[in-house]
Amino acid sequence: MFLKPRMCILDEEREITIWDIAKKLNISIATVSRAINDDPVVNKKTKKRILETALQMGYRSNSFASNLWSKKSNTIGIIVPQINSFFMSSVISGVEKIANAEGYNLIISQSSETVEHEKQSALAMFNNRVDGLLVSLSYETESIEHFEPFFKKNIPLIFFDRIVENKNAISVVIDNHKAGYEITEHLIKQGCIRIMHITASLKRNVYKDRLMGYKQALADHHIPFQENFIKITDLSLKSGENLAQDILRMKILPDAIFFSNDNCAVGFMSALKKVGIDIPQQIAVAGFNNDPLCCVVEPNLTSMHYSGFDMGILSARNLINHIKGENNLSVTNSIVLRSDLIIRDSTIRKNNNKL
Repeated sequence: MFLKPRMCILDEEREITIWDIAKKLNISIATVSRAINDDPVVNKKTKKRILETALQMGYRSNSFASNLWSKKSNTIGIIVPQINSFFMSSVISGVEKIANAEGYNLIISQSSETVEHEKQSALAMFNNRVDGLLVSLSYETESIEHFEPFFKKNIPLIFFDRIVENKNAISVVIDNHKAGYEITEHLIKQGCIRIMHITASLKRNVYKDRLMGYKQALADHHIPFQENFIKITDLSLKSGENLAQDILRMKILPDAIFFSNDNCAVGFMSALKKVGIDIPQQIAVAGFNNDPLCCVVEPNLTSMHYSGFDMGILSARNLINHIKGENNLSVTNSIVLRSDLIIRDSTIRKNNNKL
């Protein structure tokens, strides 16, 4: 009894392999593998034929299997509090530039300012076998226990901007104490003595240190600190608008307000202008981060500039150097970037009595 031969048809559900390509072209599997991995041993004409055939057949590189073999994913992760902030998007752009140049893929996640989302993101990054991780902490984060798996596996981790001190991780920051001091002193030199400070969760270094700089400037200029002049908000545009209503109900208005970001400051200024308050003559306003909004709002907003793009570049470059074993963690545990006060019309008072 003779069996009728069956046609050999590739299952559409099955992944195409290099074996399938080699069989179709009647060449060795080793040659196909080298061509796909851009090995110069394979001549250009053969490589072109192999790659065109691979594309036609729907071949996808099995990077997962390759990663298991090499124990590298060529992927780095970044967890930020909010993707939609100008500063954080600038950081991501800087990270992406370095990652692309070095041949790394980038996985981006946001905590949405909650520790639970941050924990979920950290676990996802770990399970995706990232070679290194960049993190800016959420408002809520108190413990960094959820990053322990990275430390135990010696996976490089860098905290940037919103950090926590840890001997196993690099920190990339600015001198927030100095920056807070400079803004407050500038307002004092404009003749302001009733200076409020609007900030966010003091669990985070950036807000805690800016507050300490504010207090130090007041003390150095012999201006008493007032607890009721500190307001903690989420620093959103809406919070700035709402805050204006509360402050306008005060018996004696502040003559200056230092905000820990620009968004909240702009919301506040918009609300003041609606009721005819003169900025800066009645209330001078300063922000932080030098968002493009600073030059859109009228009067233009005084703010502290530090480059998110540069912070992203520096963080990514150091992370990749550590992945490659080119940096000694104990030598470079903290990196401090420069910041500059950009003085604009929102704080320049006419005929001020400088102290």
